Amino acid sequence: MFRLGLLVIGLQFLGFVSFGQVLTKEDSLAAGLIASDRATVISGYGSAIYENNLTEGKASINLDRVVLFIGHKFNNKISFFSELEIEDAKVAGDGNTGEVAMEQAFIKFNIDRNNYITAGLFIPRIGIINENHLPTTFNGNKRPFIERYVIPATWRELGIGYYGSSTKIPGLNYTFALINGLSSANFESGKGIRGGRFEGSDASASALAITGSLLHYYKNFRSQVSAYYGGTAGITNDEAKLLNIKNGIFGTPVALLEADVQYLANNVTFKGLVSYINIADADKINAAYNNNTPEEILGCYLEAAYKLTTPKGKKWTVFGRYEYMDMQMKRPSNSVSDLTQRKQFVIGGIGFQPVNGVLVKLDYTYQVDKTYTEQNFINLGVAYSF
Repeated sequence: MFRLGLLVIGLQFLGFVSFGQVLTKEDSLAAGLIASDRATVISGYGSAIYENNLTEGKASINLDRVVLFIGHKFNNKISFFSELEIEDAKVAGDGNTGEVAMEQAFIKFNIDRNNYITAGLFIPRIGIINENHLPTTFNGNKRPFIERYVIPATWRELGIGYYGSSTKIPGLNYTFALINGLSSANFESGKGIRGGRFEGSDASASALAITGSLLHYYKNFRSQVSAYYGGTAGITNDEAKLLNIKNGIFGTPVALLEADVQYLANNVTFKGLVSYINIADADKINAAYNNNTPEEILGCYLEAAYKLTTPKGKKWTVFGRYEYMDMQMKRPSNSVSDLTQRKQFVIGGIGFQPVNGVLVKLDYTYQVDKTYTEQNFINLGVAYSF
């Protein structure tokens, strides 16, 4: 099924057949904003969210994240990028779930205008939100559920990556990266592979992963396919024998496929994404760690948005999004069935941008799982980036 999925996604991508390096909102050093051969840039982003669970009658407010970006341009060929993130305002004290973490810290080596190499802690090009995750770049107060749990954004690991743009096929961009693998011991039921990330913290290099993407721009379309394949058992031979799992570079592997398409016009935006995960040795992982790991995971979403600009330059955005997520699409015989892991979401809302870099968001989320348990949320938040 994994090979069939790869073929289908590849054929879909070819049906959509930019120029130079692909730059995100966080690439201020490389985006031509800094003309000097040497420069240091400080910028950042963040968001605060009020959430009201209408079903349970419970509300909370949280400083979701504050991120400080520091970059330095050594010369026109070599630059440094870093992001230091504080989640949930603080981490000290009992019951706090926040963290202080490096979100990125890498050196970028420009080969020419079309090719560059990154080395360090960086974010692979997987999905829509992972690489472009500023809160002022996506609709709704929270990132899409599929790109939080199926694709565990913000997904960063240590390694080396190559990024290029084709000079023969206009608009075609590609990436390839070698990074550290995951830890299947830390997989959590209902959260997919998210808990298995190392995020640069004492990562095992005994298990490695490869990831790559093809990204194509054609008129108003942005189409992408990406893939990940990596080991999840970076443990010793003795530990592997004791747990009866396969270690080594690609031992006890995880494979992920993703495809997304965006239509970006002046006032209208359409987005679609599908992602599939295969964990072939899920039964062995469950026997070793008893963490109810599934064999297959699937998620997808569709979103439409319309933007209106007032005569005074203020911008309003109205959007709607549907998401489907099955965290137990296929499970091994030694796992426990959990129907709450098959969920559907309907999200709709508005955003108001009084000035570039500031966004006020209001959205409503309806959630229902396979047990027909419903949840209703209203979220109000403010986001910034500079």
